[in-house]
Amino acid sequence: QVQLVESGGGLVQAGDSLRLSCAVSGRAIRNYCMGWFRQAPGKGREFVAHINWSGSAEDYKASVSGRFAISRDNAKNTVDLQMNSLKPEDTAVYYCAAARVYSTSSNLYDFWGQGTQVTVSS
Repeated sequence: QVQLVESGGGLVQAGDSLRLSCAVSGRAIRNYCMGWFRQAPGKGREFVAHINWSGSAEDYKASVSGRFAISRDNAKNTVDLQMNSLKPEDTAVYYCAAARVYSTSSNLYDFWGQGTQVTVSS
């Protein structure tokens, strides 16, 4: 059984940083592209960042590019999202997900975590 468990969320002030982690069990993540998505209250789930199998390629939502950084450790089966210069509009539940393809589309992701809440106050 594949399990993704996010951690690291919390309540911070605008301008602060947070580091989200996703620990995967049941499958080796080296076989998967890994992504982070988020869902704000009353809104749909949106792509935030993803990274390919080896970590040699990554993409970001335009509004987080330059502030967020995704990384992976295939040996530890973990994926992290470093979030700097946080803004109130970054407030959402953040989800880690795994896909066989390198895509920004949530429909193509096979496995999902339960999410971790990030709240940024102004």
